[in-house]
Amino acid sequence: MSTIKEGLLYSESHEWVKVEGNVAVIGVSDFAQSEMGDITYVEIPDEDECVEAGEEFGALESVKTSSELYSPVSGRVLESNKELEDKPEMINEDPYNAWIIKVEMSDPKELDALMDAEAYSAIAK
Repeated sequence: MSTIKEGLLYSESHEWVKVEGNVAVIGVSDFAQSEMGDITYVEIPDEDECVEAGEEFGALESVKTSSELYSPVSGRVLESNKELEDKPEMINEDPYNAWIIKVEMSDPKELDALMDAEAYSAIAK
């Protein structure tokens, strides 16, 4: 059974969002990493790139499969977790602390389209 952390928002594509003011900290859920298996590679955007809600911003590769990452919000990438490039397994070890990007949101209302932990638990089975 996957851990679903309270206090975060979730997308249907299994990204999580932690809201810090006007900044969205984005990672992948425990469910997503457990489905993928051992993650071997993370492709992430550079700082100052713009991302759009629902659009691809990167990818994960594992021994079993590869999966695109979709941004839950629109905005400018403030920071990318470069540590994941050398240690992609951090996502498997602790997906809720292994954030991928931090985005300055251009439209915080997009958060309304995301699920809380209870709603996400219905699809993350």
